[in-house]
Amino acid sequence: MQRLARNGGTAGLLRWLAGRADGWAGIAGSDGTVLSASGAAPSGPLTAPDDVPDVPRLVAEGVRALTERGALAYSHDTGAHTVLLFPLPGPHDPHVEDRGAAPLLAVVTPRPVAAGLATLLADVLMPLSLCREAEAVERKRRRVDLAESRGREAVLHLLMTGQLSIAQQVAGALRPRLPDPVRVCVVECPGDSRDEVARVCAEADGGRSWIVRCPVYARHLILVMPAEGGREGRRETAPDGGPGSGPSGAPSGGPDGGTSTDEAVAALVDRCVVGVSERVPLADTATGYRQAFHALAVAREVPGRHVRFGAAPEPALVVGPAGRQWAEALLTPLLTHVPRRAQDPGSQELAATAASWLAFSSHATDHLKVHRNTLAARLRLIGELLGLDLHRLADQAALDLALRIRATPAPVCTPEAGQRDGGAAPGHANGAAHDLDEVLRRPAVQEWALRQLAPVTGAAEETLRTWLRCEGRLGTTAAELGISVPGARKRLTRLETVLQRSLLRPPSARYDLWLALRARASAAAEATS
Repeated sequence: MQRLARNGGTAGLLRWLAGRADGWAGIAGSDGTVLSASGAAPSGPLTAPDDVPDVPRLVAEGVRALTERGALAYSHDTGAHTVLLFPLPGPHDPHVEDRGAAPLLAVVTPRPVAAGLATLLADVLMPLSLCREAEAVERKRRRVDLAESRGREAVLHLLMTGQLSIAQQVAGALRPRLPDPVRVCVVECPGDSRDEVARVCAEADGGRSWIVRCPVYARHLILVMPAEGGREGRRETAPDGGPGSGPSGAPSGGPDGGTSTDEAVAALVDRCVVGVSERVPLADTATGYRQAFHALAVAREVPGRHVRFGAAPEPALVVGPAGRQWAEALLTPLLTHVPRRAQDPGSQELAATAASWLAFSSHATDHLKVHRNTLAARLRLIGELLGLDLHRLADQAALDLALRIRATPAPVCTPEAGQRDGGAAPGHANGAAHDLDEVLRRPAVQEWALRQLAPVTGAAEETLRTWLRCEGRLGTTAAELGISVPGARKRLTRLETVLQRSLLRPPSARYDLWLALRARASAAAEATS
């Protein structure tokens, strides 16, 4: 009995009782409702259908009779069966004053009642009650954990959508406080070990990191870590594709000179893969997440299973003031949208939906906690407002760039040479580009594009161009290249290693790569015209 209470809990004890009684055992509430049960209605091989007892009715009648009489126990014979009822003791006082409110152990057994069964039921009351109380405490703990997990997820969502002040207010009720600046770390956990890896992460950095269970990928943990708390990298995905290092050529440690949290987790957990971002302001958590996700794609292919993202500028940082004005012009219909009904999504919600869908594709339903039909309706509205076909990679890349420019503080955007005094570019009264191609032809953007495409040459470049021309669809790409789908996937996986970016899983670098190729083609067309 004690072993069953420790290992099987309430369900195990009830199954054991049902077997000993050769009948039915369960827990009934004070109103006669069966709360939990084990075993079928007692019957034998020669039992007629009319002789099978109506267990819920018998239990309800027995509970009413026991309550009316105020008895300590109740037994009732129905002809072929006997109903036995015992109130369960409370968690602290075995002599419960209000027995009418206590749950009851109910047993329906064939007559005659087995010798010693009533004594056995009396003995099992306390272990059964303790099991129920322990399970109730565990359910409450899980609810608290779920509420905290959802709260952390909500804070991360606010950070990813640029709502920094609200995120800090919500995070004030939880611990630890949000650090600033940060490194974002994405940990891919083996199997179903995410909760255990979260505990390892918390212990590794003393609870200083903000740990969130990813709402999109069931095996991912997201850590928002203090930027000063870890090394500058044993291995970084540098712009030239090679490993990075600290300023002196050797990895630099944190304040205490110890191993950083991400390195410790990769070392402590078998088959755990870790990608880490650059140092970014808290307001740029979304950028840090993309960087960490790209580093994770590379980390899967290296022996150490740990990679830091190297220095590589965001396109939003090099478009200059004209690019910012282009983004504002593109997004104005979305940002000024006023819903017709109070329950319809407003401009801020639509912008968050667009950013989530561009980052996570169909997984945005998990990120936003909306139905797929709701997501599809919002995307249709966004496309109509902006005049874009969101099924086309070109329009997706333009919208993604515009949203990232909007999320970047204006002073951070790099002005063009000759424009640092606020003057207008030649040929434009206000310095604004007429279209995306003009933004992409600017010198700083051209330099960014060259750095993005530098590692890709020959057949790899043809594979990349074909994949982007086929809207990122693997099956169509394989057909265009004349190879199998697994073969196309292998080529793109090798490209991920070469480019040090994620391609096959969102968030994908396909928007940046499309923009880089478009920038190079636009510059070449202008040079030949």
